[in-house]
Amino acid sequence: MRITYKDSMDIKAEDLSKVFLASGIKRPYEDLERLQRMINNADIIITAWEDEKLIGIARAVTDYAYCCYLSDLAVDKQYQKCGIGEQLILRVRGKIGEECSLVLLSAPGAINYYPKVGFTQADNAFVIKRGK
Repeated sequence: MRITYKDSMDIKAEDLSKVFLASGIKRPYEDLERLQRMINNADIIITAWEDEKLIGIARAVTDYAYCCYLSDLAVDKQYQKCGIGEQLILRVRGKIGEECSLVLLSAPGAINYYPKVGFTQADNAFVIKRGK
């Protein structure tokens, strides 16, 4: 398996939809207009590809000075446990530099994954949930 990584905002909502669905992550994969806004308004998008198939994505919002929110980390279930998620995280960290903290909200099923790739669990986060 040959995986290539791209640092590019040039992805289609349809491809993002497919990788969200294939990964099992809870996202509005059926709402292509909303997915396009998610792409357009991200500061960082790193993608993983096998040939022409998008198989993983890291999408983040950041000020590049203090904090970066990793809003999506999704890898197609067929490609999970191959180090792709970790590579996507490392590439985001490379873009934001040492001054920035990398922060995320974990899906319940991924809580045990993040400490394995360098995250420390925090108990001081607060969320106002989205309406839809």
